[in-house]
Amino acid sequence: MNRKTMLVGLSAIIMIGTVVLTNSCNLSNSKKNDPIENALSLPVIKVDTTTAITIKDYIGNIEGKVNVEIRPQVEGTLEKIFVDEGAFVREGQALFQINPQPYQEVLNNMVATENVEKAKLKNAKLEIDRLKPLIDNEVIAQVQLETAKANYEIARASLAKASAAVASAQINLDYTIIKAPVSGYIGRMPKRIGNLVSKGDKEPLTVLSDVSEVYVYFGMSESDFLYFTKDAKRNSDEAKITSSGLILPEVSLILADGQEYAEKGKVDMVNGQVNRNTGSISLRASFPNSKDVMRSGNTGTIKLQETKVGVILIPQEVTTSIQDKTFVYLMDSEDKVKLQSIEVDGVSGGNYIVSNGLTIGDRVIKTGFDKLTEGMYVKATK
Repeated sequence: MNRKTMLVGLSAIIMIGTVVLTNSCNLSNSKKNDPIENALSLPVIKVDTTTAITIKDYIGNIEGKVNVEIRPQVEGTLEKIFVDEGAFVREGQALFQINPQPYQEVLNNMVATENVEKAKLKNAKLEIDRLKPLIDNEVIAQVQLETAKANYEIARASLAKASAAVASAQINLDYTIIKAPVSGYIGRMPKRIGNLVSKGDKEPLTVLSDVSEVYVYFGMSESDFLYFTKDAKRNSDEAKITSSGLILPEVSLILADGQEYAEKGKVDMVNGQVNRNTGSISLRASFPNSKDVMRSGNTGTIKLQETKVGVILIPQEVTTSIQDKTFVYLMDSEDKVKLQSIEVDGVSGGNYIVSNGLTIGDRVIKTGFDKLTEGMYVKATK
């Protein structure tokens, strides 16, 4: 082979190598710049419907099942106080005594008057018995006997009136001892021994509270009330029917120290009207108080559980907030990123309840938001 032939062959080899190297570099650069090939791999979740359990909080005022204002029924000087503020008393136990002497004297006078009327009645009866033989023997006219009988009826009526006065005086005397109408705890006592008391006083002598069971009164918004009213198909094992026909689950109570009360309560009363000024309706929940933890005047927070079926739930951490709006990053059908606005209708645990913006089957990106821009490609991982 001559020198010229060798040079031609070498040139051909160099040219082929150059073409191959150029094509290889072009292919490498093409792959490097391909957005699909270089797409981020990020975890996604698939949107579906489920059952959400939410907890609604309502501020409530606690009252004893029975709160009785202890007021005097007669006027007089407060002579004795048998109990102290905060003491527990039994039904029928003496609490206060008003000076009984004036009422004892009235009773004595009424008894004396009654005795006089009894004597008059007896005399009227004797007069009738005396006149009857005379009438039978036609010694006197019939009219005299009729007059005697009329006097007898007058005496009997007078005796009845006197007996009623005695009974009234006895009642007033008994009222000088004020007794507990129910068992419970004594409240504050604004009156002291020596004070003049009467049933027209602005303040009661005290308030007696039976707290063996307590009521918690709270207000519910009209929208919440409509939700519970319409949800009449709630599982009967989780719900109770109130006297108004409203179906509600058992409720929990958070006390003022932040601790949950050990026993569950039930809503047993719903006000018949919505307050036009506040747009709320009053409800009452009852709780047993066997350990005397609560007193009238305490406050607490009622926790009422709502069960929503067939709603979309997404974890709160897959959302992002922009100018008071909530967004998620979606993957569209081409695996491109899309920033989607959603509407949140409550919280269930660590999840948002989505009312608008997502549909079943949507793919929501879970992490890596700082690396995402709308329109870029993403590879989905579980």
